[in-house]
Amino acid sequence: MGRIISSVTVLLLGFVTSKAFDIKITPDYNVPAQIGDKLELTCSTTGCESPSFSWRTQMDNPLGGSVTNVGSSSILTMDPVGIENEHEYLCSACCGSQKEERSIRVDVYSFPSDPVIEISTPLNVGEKANITCMVPKVYPSERLTMQLKKDGSVLSMKEFFGEGSTVTTETKSLPLTFIPTFEDIGKAITCVAELPIDEMEFEPKKRQTSQRLSVNYGPRNTTVSVTPSTTVKEGGAVTMTCTSYGNPSPKISWTKHSISGESQFLSENATLTINNVKAEDLGLYECEGVNQFGREKKTVDLTVQVPPQNTTELISPSDNVDEGENITIMSTTYSNSPPQTVPQKIHPSNTTILSSQNDTSTVSKNDTGIHHETGNNNETRNNTDGIEITVVEMVKETDFVIPVIVVLSCLSTVATPALAILVYRSRKAKINGSYSPVNAPKPNV
Repeated sequence: MGRIISSVTVLLLGFVTSKAFDIKITPDYNVPAQIGDKLELTCSTTGCESPSFSWRTQMDNPLGGSVTNVGSSSILTMDPVGIENEHEYLCSACCGSQKEERSIRVDVYSFPSDPVIEISTPLNVGEKANITCMVPKVYPSERLTMQLKKDGSVLSMKEFFGEGSTVTTETKSLPLTFIPTFEDIGKAITCVAELPIDEMEFEPKKRQTSQRLSVNYGPRNTTVSVTPSTTVKEGGAVTMTCTSYGNPSPKISWTKHSISGESQFLSENATLTINNVKAEDLGLYECEGVNQFGREKKTVDLTVQVPPQNTTELISPSDNVDEGENITIMSTTYSNSPPQTVPQKIHPSNTTILSSQNDTSTVSKNDTGIHHETGNNNETRNNTDGIEITVVEMVKETDFVIPVIVVLSCLSTVATPALAILVYRSRKAKINGSYSPVNAPKPNV
């Protein structure tokens, strides 16, 4: 009875042992492998202590790898993966009289890096340029699609399906010819490449590269700011700042153009400061931005407020005139802010009793005295010059003079001086208040 039980146990154990022998391959079925990478296929068994293994491909093509057996496992290593590894592999394991087989499909592809954007020449505004997007070492290249975009808008695209399949990796490219404009400055150009192989599970299937467009252009919208303003008082300070944009950055220079037409180089700094401003600092200041693609200029007309000075007067026809005659008083004064000249008559008591802005006037007997011209530009102090005018009153001849003269003419020669004195006094009585330059009152300034 015991022998029967032992025999049954052995049979059962043998049956269990035979059923427990199994084989599997990892990774799972249909393995995507990138060309150039390392791939290991592991065939392992259960239910057998010392199985024997063998690997082969369909159609008995070369394995393209090395086999390592360790215990109940066999490892097929492909390093690196090549196009020749694209096969269905079969692993066979034997345990005594038992044999098990498993197969696995290896599909290869190559999409190793992001696209590369190349620009053939520097981008210059208004000049034709070439941009090329390249995808290196792609396989299968006939499945590739490419796009070139600028700020999200598609500029060019290409599908390579029509070019047919190849048995090697290829570098595919998408060229673009365009003329950059000012609007392209700083915009992004993007190359998008996709390898949409639905039957293969790998990532990424989409790669892209973006690059900001560096467009060369000459100086543009060059501006000048002036602090505190373009009109400055003598002795003050003024700062002029020049800003110019371009690629590459423009070189700044300052030049002064005087009223006489002469030019004077001043500085290569963007900021020009003039302290203790003088009258000779007035003029046209020019800022220029320059690079190899052009130049642009901006000018500032600097006005310097100086006090009126060197005021002078001229009278025509003479400063000794008869009542009723026309005279012209001409005055000149220096000030770069045009002054207003005001002719005035000064009374001996230093009180202004006559004010006019007419250069030409008809004088009366009351206009005898010192006249002065005041230059005033309403921004700085006045400057005054004076001139003395003597007006001879016109009188009608009267009869009483003649008898006096007749009578005196009858006098002896001794009486001649008396006649002269009488005539002089008569004439002097008709001159209304002549002032000498020495005794004349000084004008108020």
